[in-house]
Amino acid sequence: MKLDITYPLVYSLIKLVLLLPVATATVERAFSAMKIIKTRLRNRMNDEWLNDNLLTYIERETFKVVDNEAIIKRFQAMKTRRVQI
Repeated sequence: MKLDITYPLVYSLIKLVLLLPVATATVERAFSAMKIIKTRLRNRMNDEWLNDNLLTYIERETFKVVDNEAIIKRFQAMKTRRVQI
């Protein structure tokens, strides 16, 4: 029985109800991270830098895997750098 085809509106409603807690938790984590970052830097940053800091804070588990030496080598290899790190 394909109940999702028979009752498409009910199926869509159930999907939305199941997705809502996940979406709400994600938004709350993002705002919590923004509060921590903005408090530490006392609101003295532009939007691009704030976005970069939030990304690294929210995805910190992913960034823990990246080797610091690989990041340094990548930045040193960039042509637009004025001074070597």
